[in-house]
Amino acid sequence: MAGFSHGTRRHPRSRGRTWSRTGPDRATLGIVGTICAVAGFFVLGLILGPAAVICGWLAMGRTWSGARPVPALIAVVLGAIDTLLAILWLAGTATPGNGFF
Repeated sequence: MAGFSHGTRRHPRSRGRTWSRTGPDRATLGIVGTICAVAGFFVLGLILGPAAVICGWLAMGRTWSGARPVPALIAVVLGAIDTLLAILWLAGTATPGNGFF
């Protein structure tokens, strides 16, 4: 008769399964970050670039040391390049000659 005693509330079954550090959440964040970085080269680079860097950093476990998953590293690097190019593009449009620099 589960649910009629207090024993079931002390140790829920989902403890330890949610927000695990090695589960698919990290892999998913790495893939999402990589997709944001690639899409950021075509549209909304100023928004998708930092989003890719943040997703990649979270997918790496919020640390720069240790083993790094490949999609997370790609997301961080491409997101940083994407953000830099978007800032340069905005700086180029603000100049009087409307050139890149």
